[in-house]
Amino acid sequence: MNKQINLTIRQLSEVHNGPIWAGQSYAKKLSQLKGNEMFIRPLPAVHSIAEIIAHIISWRKDTILKLKTGKGELTDAHPEVWRSNEELKAIGWDKIREEDNKTLLELLELLKDKDDTFLDEYYYDPEFEGNYPYSFVLEGMLHHDIYHLGQIGLVIKLIKE
Repeated sequence: MNKQINLTIRQLSEVHNGPIWAGQSYAKKLSQLKGNEMFIRPLPAVHSIAEIIAHIISWRKDTILKLKTGKGELTDAHPEVWRSNEELKAIGWDKIREEDNKTLLELLELLKDKDDTFLDEYYYDPEFEGNYPYSFVLEGMLHHDIYHLGQIGLVIKLIKE
């Protein structure tokens, strides 16, 4: 049975591509951006949208690694977790969005063949320095994505004012 896996896939898909009951999906929010707005830091202590999306990608890639190998590599101290706006500008928004979509599809593809029993299997998490069930990282990814979706909404409001 894969009821929980399918629920996770559906929720991740909806948060990124809609529809979601709680507001706009990533696709809808990001479609509001024009020109180089995604690189604007509306306040010195507030990340740009590009920085947030790259941050999400880095943790998603680590989750994919965990699913494939049973062990992650990232901790909050890793430089990939928050890349600079300058580095991201050099990469370009189109490439960042392409990687965002590609990694989301890869994650969902990895999950679709899993059974719910997989959620009770363990992986090693270097951030928490221990073994955790896959349900922990997958629920965490969903929470993380929703958290940053709200943050992106606030950044867009600040940019558009």
